[in-house]
Amino acid sequence: MSFFGVSGMYYSGESLQQHRIVLAEDSNLFSAMVSKRLKELLDIDVIVCRDYDDLQFSVENASFPATLAISNINLPGAENGEALSYLIDMSVPTIVFTGTFQESTRETILAKDIVDYVIKDSVFAVDMLAESVCRFLTNHKHHVLIVDDSPTARALLTTQLKRYNFRTSSAESGAAALELLKANPDIGLVITDYNMPDIDGFELTRRIRSAYGPHQLRIIGVSSSANRLLSARFLKAGGNDFMLRPFVNEEFYCRVNQNLDTLTKIQTLSAKVAKKA
Repeated sequence: MSFFGVSGMYYSGESLQQHRIVLAEDSNLFSAMVSKRLKELLDIDVIVCRDYDDLQFSVENASFPATLAISNINLPGAENGEALSYLIDMSVPTIVFTGTFQESTRETILAKDIVDYVIKDSVFAVDMLAESVCRFLTNHKHHVLIVDDSPTARALLTTQLKRYNFRTSSAESGAAALELLKANPDIGLVITDYNMPDIDGFELTRRIRSAYGPHQLRIIGVSSSANRLLSARFLKAGGNDFMLRPFVNEEFYCRVNQNLDTLTKIQTLSAKVAKKA
């Protein structure tokens, strides 16, 4: 099974049929569109819940837990966002699919540690939702290494990446990062801080690139410095991307996805070329 999403995401891999997805949506139109698209692209049958009572029954009386929920902010019987709070309280990873969206709404839903949100504002909304679902269900294939001497920074990034279903490792120094890379050849992305006491982010990037090409892993540099030249220095050292702290959640997730999508495409193409040779 494989497909290209609206942003160019490529998926090719195992069947996703075993996953249980709950769709909390009272609109017949959107329920039908989402159900049809997920079946077409991922061969997944969703459980549609049209009101709050349906949602509670589906979550609490299932033979096995829901892998993921797709939820509107408001449902009949839960007109003030109770459905979303309920799903989070029940530890069900949730993607919000909503037509009502303002800055205050964004702050409210992101504070609930959702996986993602998709706005019903274009003809591509359902495809974007399907892509977000696919990412969450397949992100476990990706192993991300976080390198930062700050325990708080490492913990924050680890929490955020695990929310998106990535596998993670973390290192408190450049030297520890190099050892982890040797021990874990499946690491596909390194997110490294610049300011570290033993080996700074530039030197770590150079050392990684001397051993691992861009077809093997991607590197994102991060810093809280206001120095605008840092991004250029990271890229010149062999990095693929750069972000300034504090991160905007949506930008962080998009940058991670884009780098891993590029890596997947390179590796898929390389495998095809090697097979033909």
